[in-house]
Amino acid sequence: MTLSDLNVAAPELILAGSALLLLMWGAFQGRSNFAYGAAAVLALVAAAAAAAFGMQGRIFSGGLIADDLSAFAKVFIYGFSALAIPLGERWLMRRGDCKFEFNVLIILAALGMGMMVSAGDLIALYIGIELQSLALYVLAAFRRDDAKASEAGLKYFVLGALSSGLLLYGSSLIYGFAGSTQFPVIAEAVSQGAGGGVLFGLVFLICGIAFKVSAAPFHMWTPDVYEGAPTPVVGFFAAAPKLAAMVLLARVLSEGFGTALEQWRQVIVAIALISIFVGAFAGLAQRNLKRLWAYSSIANIGYALLGLAAGGEVGVQSMLLFMVLYMVDVTGFFACLCALQRDGKPMETIDDMAGLIKERPALALALTAFALSALGLPPFAGFWAKYYVFKAAIGGGLTVAAVLGLVGSVVAAFYYLRLIKVMWFDPAVGSTERPPFEARSIAVVAALFSFPAVLLALVWLDPLAKAAAAVLG
Repeated sequence: MTLSDLNVAAPELILAGSALLLLMWGAFQGRSNFAYGAAAVLALVAAAAAAAFGMQGRIFSGGLIADDLSAFAKVFIYGFSALAIPLGERWLMRRGDCKFEFNVLIILAALGMGMMVSAGDLIALYIGIELQSLALYVLAAFRRDDAKASEAGLKYFVLGALSSGLLLYGSSLIYGFAGSTQFPVIAEAVSQGAGGGVLFGLVFLICGIAFKVSAAPFHMWTPDVYEGAPTPVVGFFAAAPKLAAMVLLARVLSEGFGTALEQWRQVIVAIALISIFVGAFAGLAQRNLKRLWAYSSIANIGYALLGLAAGGEVGVQSMLLFMVLYMVDVTGFFACLCALQRDGKPMETIDDMAGLIKERPALALALTAFALSALGLPPFAGFWAKYYVFKAAIGGGLTVAAVLGLVGSVVAAFYYLRLIKVMWFDPAVGSTERPPFEARSIAVVAALFSFPAVLLALVWLDPLAKAAAAVLG
């Protein structure tokens, strides 16, 4: 290993070293405090800077890739992971469950996600996914004295093991028929007609990754885990890991199976449409906001997959833009839930939000912005996200799928508008407690970005184009 190799792997080395140091620090200190949390945030910021300004290349025989796509994804993954630390620590502290392991697990999950977006072969892909998943399993059950949290962690772990089995089986089939685990060699084998065995293995691989992004019909864990896990952890679940898995899927399909676009596109479109309609119709019956946003996330992943199915640079670019704007909305929404509490109990149902505009107008306006953005109403962020996805889908010959996706969006509008109606027009059922500064600040900044600052997202189009070109180059 040379010095240049270390520079390429700098973000991963920073996070791995920081996790070990923080683990030792926490073991001797015994608890988390402001300096400990600040050190964890600093580690993630340093890793993001190393990804943005570090060297590019392929190391470990092509197993780890640093390019424009991985740099773009890592900056947002590490940035949103850093936001999860103050949000989660303060929320857990109010409930007497704040432990130093929380920060270490966030960093380890971010390390796994970084490896996912930089994976250049099937082995690195699996290592990254499992490192991220194991940390997320523990985070879901972090409040071990809470029955719902323990149940959420157990369900996530058991069903996660099933998805890992699908991944490994698919990877073994691909390796057996292509003769290599590296994406470029697999692409060459596919172009030379390696046979249906490779594509058969790809179907299992796609299904395993679809579980990680909670795409239907592999979404069965999502509503229960979202409801039972700690609220800030759910906000973390719903943002950075989804971007990492989508970027990984884009890299696998584009670098390893780019010449088989027409074959894998059928699977992606089917999963996308099922996700959109499951998320739209199942969400209609939900009263718990965490379960509601679980189905909303299922539908939103469907839109992102629709953009990816369009193929080409435009398709990957639309998917990346959609995921980044979605991450802002979902992080802001769960920051609002972390900030809201009434009579010592968290406000997690639609009925709890009655009359919120009179008690906490800033948070009510933020929730309104997130709901309208998720609905896709112009000029909010969600509108631009869906606009570019539908544009890419139509340009890629998926007009019928785009129209069906639009129908699903109209159906889902009901539960977003119902939340707004309850906040603005129903009478209040009590008084809310003063929200913590961290959660309130993150919610308000995210809402401002959702509109009007989303218009500044146009400056991302050039980096997005470079990122998309990197995976298709």
